[in-house]
Amino acid sequence: MKLIKEIAQMHIDAELNRAAEALKEGNDGMARVCARRASGIAITYWLQNNPREGYGESAMNQLRSIQKDETVPEEIKEAAERLTTHVKNKSDSPFSDNPIEDAKVIIEYFMNH
Repeated sequence: MKLIKEIAQMHIDAELNRAAEALKEGNDGMARVCARRASGIAITYWLQNNPREGYGESAMNQLRSIQKDETVPEEIKEAAERLTTHVKNKSDSPFSDNPIEDAKVIIEYFMNH
């Protein structure tokens, strides 16, 4: 079944809204999960017209795959790396932890590229 852009965007928006709610509630882990899912929807949409071997179907696999894809801009790869890096303690993170902004960077690229 082919994913229509408007439907994909509705699902993305729902996940980003869940991520924002989770952040408000102090649930950083859920916010990251929702941000990854939103990114995965955009990547799945893009893959319909830009098939790639080995990307898989899960958001986590897709985010890991774009980190290795030489055709993807560095900024997108870095956002994907931040979303896939396991964060046990926010203060131990090697970079700022803003999963919604990272997801938006990825989504913008894959929904419009």
